[in-house]
Amino acid sequence: MSTLIVPLADLDALPVGQRLIGVDLGTRTIGLALSDVGRSIASPLETIKRTKFSTDVKRLVELATRHGVGGLVLGLPLNMDGSEGPRAQATRAFVRNLAAHLPLPVALWDERLTTAAVTRTLLEADASRARRSDLVDKMAASYILQGALDRLAMARRTAMTERDGDA
Repeated sequence: MSTLIVPLADLDALPVGQRLIGVDLGTRTIGLALSDVGRSIASPLETIKRTKFSTDVKRLVELATRHGVGGLVLGLPLNMDGSEGPRAQATRAFVRNLAAHLPLPVALWDERLTTAAVTRTLLEADASRARRSDLVDKMAASYILQGALDRLAMARRTAMTERDGDA
């Protein structure tokens, strides 16, 4: 199976115990976050300083293998009006190129204002400029992944409520 873009709900069908990696794809860095095995909590994992595609993907594959990852949630940088611009197209190209190296399903998640929200949180925590620089990308990935995990949990609760109502 090659890497393919799937609806977020498809990631909920992964085998129990497989984690998800959240990805905040930037031009200079790639922020990564990791879910717990129950896929309910996202934690910042690492920031990859981008060099060349093969090197960046090699590190991503190493982490996915080490942590038993079954899928990815990749931030899709939409324009404020919801349209896709050059950065969103670059993200989709990254996913296409990733297919040969990491055969896992990828769900795209609207990441508008993610970095701004994380930066605001770090400012409120009185983090220094250097500390914010170290943390912002992997925290943005965590923010992206947590949003997706929360949506999946809400969908499960809704399905359970509907099932119970039909009984």
